[in-house]
Amino acid sequence: MEMSQVFRAVLSTKGRKTGRIHSVMLRAVKYNEKIYFSRHRPDGDWFKNAMANPDVIIEYDNSRYTGKAKIVDDEKLEQKISQLKYPGEKRAEEKRVAIEITLYEQ
Repeated sequence: MEMSQVFRAVLSTKGRKTGRIHSVMLRAVKYNEKIYFSRHRPDGDWFKNAMANPDVIIEYDNSRYTGKAKIVDDEKLEQKISQLKYPGEKRAEEKRVAIEITLYEQ
């Protein structure tokens, strides 16, 4: 059974230029044991940082998790994530780019 949930999380990435930790609050989608973040274009700092340095930290529900990011290159999966992220909203149909986070064992 496919389990999904949408929640607010803090994504921390390592700056690709500065090397400093960069944290941002985003709407996340948990789907099939992975966590996804998406945006319209791959031009956001957090997105570029995650591609340059895929080791990330995610904080939600008063817990901290570490994981590895990779770009989603499956268009059907990108669409599914948008539909889960924006249920019933027009923007769920917009083309987006997404990263998939595989959490490391705690």
